[in-house]
Amino acid sequence: MRNRLFVLLLSCLSVLAAQAQKSRDHNFEVAKNLDIFNNIYRNLDLMYVDTLNPSEVIGNGINAMLRSLDPYTEYYPEDKEKELKMMLTGKYAGIGAVVRYHQRLKMVVIDEPYEGMPSAEVGLKRGDIILSIDDSTMTGKTVSYVSDRLRGEPGTSFVLKVRRPSTGKEMSFKITRRNIKLPAIPYYGMRHDGIGYINLSSFTEGCAKEMRRAFVDLKGRGATSLVLDLRANGGGSLSEAIDIINMWVPKGVKLVETRGKLRAANREYKTRLEPVDTLMPIVVLVNGETASASEITAGSLQDLDRGVVLGTRTYGKGLVQVPLDLPYNSTMKLTTSKYYIPSGRCIQAINYKHSRGGYTEHIADSLTHVFRTRSGREVRDGGGIKPDIEVRPDTLPNIVFYLDRVDSAEVMLDYEVDYIARHASIAPAGEFALTDADFEDFKRRVIKSGFTYDPMSGKKLDELVKLAKMEGYYDDAKAEFDSLKAKLRHDVARDLERNKDEIKRIMEQDIIAAYYYQAGAVEAALNHDKQLHEAERLLLDAEAYRRLLAPALPAPARPLRLVTTKP
Repeated sequence: MRNRLFVLLLSCLSVLAAQAQKSRDHNFEVAKNLDIFNNIYRNLDLMYVDTLNPSEVIGNGINAMLRSLDPYTEYYPEDKEKELKMMLTGKYAGIGAVVRYHQRLKMVVIDEPYEGMPSAEVGLKRGDIILSIDDSTMTGKTVSYVSDRLRGEPGTSFVLKVRRPSTGKEMSFKITRRNIKLPAIPYYGMRHDGIGYINLSSFTEGCAKEMRRAFVDLKGRGATSLVLDLRANGGGSLSEAIDIINMWVPKGVKLVETRGKLRAANREYKTRLEPVDTLMPIVVLVNGETASASEITAGSLQDLDRGVVLGTRTYGKGLVQVPLDLPYNSTMKLTTSKYYIPSGRCIQAINYKHSRGGYTEHIADSLTHVFRTRSGREVRDGGGIKPDIEVRPDTLPNIVFYLDRVDSAEVMLDYEVDYIARHASIAPAGEFALTDADFEDFKRRVIKSGFTYDPMSGKKLDELVKLAKMEGYYDDAKAEFDSLKAKLRHDVARDLERNKDEIKRIMEQDIIAAYYYQAGAVEAALNHDKQLHEAERLLLDAEAYRRLLAPALPAPARPLRLVTTKP
């Protein structure tokens, strides 16, 4: 027995010694490399041919170091603190408007004033061309340059000079900056047959209270089921997400556990309030831009069988960041742990280690693990939240993308600005529609402008022709290639007519936003929302909803088979 104890003691001492040596080696490597870095910079500062900017050079070194870790660990020097504050709170001081660059004019223009904000209150309109801010000209400046000068300390005033395209007049507005908080809930309202709808755009400070008010209001208006729209919601505050889930989940339920290197910093998050409604059917809409706190919300409701998730697989961000104060009023947003939702799974979808210049290595489904919801349904880790019902949205045709999204094509913006100038008012957001005559007018303007775009089918055909020539098949198939090329010929007028419905919807939403702001644009978009309509169908089919959340049935037992042998 003594010999065994002696051997065990020697083994423990060997392990401890190895760990101590490993720690000493690590500490030595840290000290060595910090010393090298300090010496490199001292010599650069002393002997480099040009005078160095310490903030820029060392800042670049810090950022390069952090980029080698994960996409979310970031350094914010003192002059970038406002960016971090806006990210965490959703607040900034400015005029409350979206601006964009007009490629043809080489100027920044007002794209969308926010309702109830200084930009809307003084009368700025979509399309107004920004000429100057106080005495500083904005001609030829970038969006970021103009945006930085529109923002400032709350309570400070400036004179904004613009040219209104519809009249050609130059106008000056005295605007006082104030704290701008982007709406966490751009729109909520009743649909049909007792279905309530809430669009939650971010998890910023106070959004749980806004959500509670909206939900209680919908219940008061007769809502018997709910669609919670988390599409394109990039997340935010974990505590706000916990309080929102708590509205539909009983008090004392563990929702999230964070685990990192420092065990003392690991935490469990449980619901702490009495819920508002634990029975109402819920469908959560998600897509590839649903991330972080949004995934905690959708994943927790899925794991607890409290709601059905519908849409496409979410982004897959299972990492937690905390702000860490640094000297000289700088801050580092630091990834400290991973979070795990009620089933025990972590939904981090991307190998976040820096590899080949990007963060693109997704975890293969074959390497993920099976977990179970409260009722026993199968869910998996490592790949975001996989919806219970997959419904892909309609994709935008290529010409619509170029008309609406590409900076070189402002013909749509210019038409919308003129339309708004000609109409003092329009029908309510949920009812407004452009007429066929309006579209014909727009089509004529597009053709007259000389608008062109890259037809992807033609590009792919050119690539195929090159490949066929390289492999020696082209001559035999030349007639077929020529025939196909003729059918794919670029014809803007034909393509505009073919995609008329989609183009009209985009323009209608832009025009509605000018009269009814963001809430109106969201409401109008719902009329043609394929994923929302599938969610509503499900909520109106109580049996189908119940089956989706029903406990998983065990695999049927294989019948016994008696085997007899001859004596």
